[in-house]
Amino acid sequence: MKLIIHGGFFSESSTNQETKKAKQDALAEIVTAGYKYLENHTALETVVYTVALLEDNELFNAGIGSQIQSDGKVRLSSALMDGKTEKFSGVINLEDVKNPIEVSLKLMDYDDRVLSGDGAQNFARKNGFEFFNPITPQRQAEYEAKLNQQNNKGTVGCVALDKDSNLAAATSTGGKGFEIPCRVSDSATVAGNYANQYAGISCTGVGEDIVSGALAAKIVTRVTDGFSLKDAADKSFKELKTFDGFAGIVGISSEGEIYHCDSHPYMVWASFDVNLQVFS
Repeated sequence: MKLIIHGGFFSESSTNQETKKAKQDALAEIVTAGYKYLENHTALETVVYTVALLEDNELFNAGIGSQIQSDGKVRLSSALMDGKTEKFSGVINLEDVKNPIEVSLKLMDYDDRVLSGDGAQNFARKNGFEFFNPITPQRQAEYEAKLNQQNNKGTVGCVALDKDSNLAAATSTGGKGFEIPCRVSDSATVAGNYANQYAGISCTGVGEDIVSGALAAKIVTRVTDGFSLKDAADKSFKELKTFDGFAGIVGISSEGEIYHCDSHPYMVWASFDVNLQVFS
């Protein structure tokens, strides 16, 4: 069993030691809880559980405390992929829901598994997801002052390998802040979240760069074709240099290889294999 998570890119983590320590502690606590959950649950169940914990922590740009778009609204996107069935589900620009990753899980049982906007919200309401305003006072103040939003690049994600050697990946984001309303990021696409029986990948960074690089699907495809996870990721990140792509990934292969990398400093992450590891 293995588990790895990320909390996106946060530029202040490199300069503000208090914030950095808070994120280290939060990621350590969440990945430990996720690993304990994984002991008695599938990879699919575990990535949903763990990403929901990340969505519920306002230190991270997903769920509670998400970035605010240019019209003053928060729109959330998330995706889920089961490596065993190779089914993908997700929501794009979903408003007023606490845990978009749980809506993505609900969609897994439907033929129409990726919904956006009003359709995603109507589906959520019909399935018992009540109104929730994810805007925190801090995000509101940042929005009103137009401070720090353009430079924050944050998403959360999780990849799990369960005791039956099944993989799953889940990703959730609150966007980049001040974007054009209803901009689509990578998180609810196979560029940002992908898994099969060979590997699982969750991405963070600039969504447009990740989509341009088809990053998650490309890495998983290379592992499927015989690359090690590290070699597949490193080759794919080398190709991002063509357009100075800004991205980070966490991943696990079916062989138990666990790996993370980023193109720019720096992604915050934590993993649990035999031991807990947290970004430094």
